[in-house]
Amino acid sequence: MPTVADSLIDEAVALTPSMAGRRVLMGLAGAPAAGKSTLARRLVQGIDRRLGAGSVGYVPMDGFHLATAQLDRLGLRGRKGAPDTFDVHGYVHLLRRLREEPQHPVFVPDFDRRLEEPIAAGLVVPPSARLVITEGNYLADDGEGWREIRGLLDALWYVDTPRQVREERLLRRHVRGGRTADEARAFIADSERPNAERVERARTNCSRVVFPGTHRP
Repeated sequence: MPTVADSLIDEAVALTPSMAGRRVLMGLAGAPAAGKSTLARRLVQGIDRRLGAGSVGYVPMDGFHLATAQLDRLGLRGRKGAPDTFDVHGYVHLLRRLREEPQHPVFVPDFDRRLEEPIAAGLVVPPSARLVITEGNYLADDGEGWREIRGLLDALWYVDTPRQVREERLLRRHVRGGRTADEARAFIADSERPNAERVERARTNCSRVVFPGTHRP
């Protein structure tokens, strides 16, 4: 019997253009720890199996986190993950490049959760990629800079996961990153939860809602 992941792979494959030299972009929006990156990677693996290696590219919005040094300079470290702690204009520029310049490799930043830092040119979208999957908290947001993203995407799915599940994941993530349990809970209450509420308000801007389940990313 097909799994939920299989059916989503079917939908993603259906977006892929048959004509060489064309490329479409699909976005996954959702609250922190909803499972966006896990779902994106499963889609990439499934599409590559169906269409061949290099048929799909992966671009995490988290690669556009401001570095910790910049957050400290701006006094924003305590708000890391809020919309103004990302280089949204750089992200929008990259999405335009991916749409308009499919003929050569495009190097994109990744994000290292162990270091909690973006990694320049950590990933590459090859010319063979006819579909690019990008994921992040604010892809459906209406704020300045963010609202431009929807016009660059051919599809935008909302990844819906219960708050309790998300916050349990966030607690584990922040403790692994070096915070005490109390520090992690305080950061979730003061920063992650308000960010999630903002993301949830933009859910209606998405074309599709998906429920990836309660697996542990």
